[in-house]
Amino acid sequence: MITLKNIEKVYRTSSIETLALTNINLDIRAGEFISIMGPSGCGKSTLMNLMGLLDAPSQGSVEIGGQTVTHYRDKELAQLRNQKLGFIFQSFHLINDLSVLDNVEIPLLYRKGDATGASRRELARQALERVGLSNRIKHFPNQLSGGQKQRVAIARAIVGRPDIILADEPTGNLDSGMGNEIMAILQQLNTDGSTIIMVTHDESMAKKTHRLVRLFDGSMVGDSSIGQGALSMETGLGRVFPSEEKSTL
Repeated sequence: MITLKNIEKVYRTSSIETLALTNINLDIRAGEFISIMGPSGCGKSTLMNLMGLLDAPSQGSVEIGGQTVTHYRDKELAQLRNQKLGFIFQSFHLINDLSVLDNVEIPLLYRKGDATGASRRELARQALERVGLSNRIKHFPNQLSGGQKQRVAIARAIVGRPDIILADEPTGNLDSGMGNEIMAILQQLNTDGSTIIMVTHDESMAKKTHRLVRLFDGSMVGDSSIGQGALSMETGLGRVFPSEEKSTL
């Protein structure tokens, strides 16, 4: 589904060179639910940006669905993102002047010759129903709780029926109760067939996924099935780290 081969990412300015990721090799299969953990600044967001086709590696290749996309043009990448990927962010990124229904419909507006206005709105309603917000379609973001805003963001991510959902700290701004509700929705989406990749600082949320990838200083230092004790035992790459403090990226 997603394959990263020999990935290196370097950020350069006129006087500074920063190595954000090095020697990343990762194969994510269809139907997996993967969590990515590591201290702030370890490269989690950079890795998500590469998998989400929002940035390009300095070296190595990215494959989506068997296609090597590293040298795709911006227009081709945008089309692939719109068709194959759904994004969920910690800060929701809803448009306050638009209703809940209009926010969810946005990704469909960028699909060429796809759905009519009526069918787009029906797809948006169906997505909101899946996250339990069919009674909030006319509300605006400032009328919603944090948990409701995140459910709108999830509906927006799934409205185009993407194969892959990238979730960057989806429970980071929520209390534990709301966080568990959001995780239950993500687990159901995964059961229904979506491949989900989630960045988190919360080990209790990571335990609800199938597989844990750990980063440290830009390198992968662990890649294990949760069922194999990945959160408390050896990572398989020879290094174990204590629980990270919960913080923003």
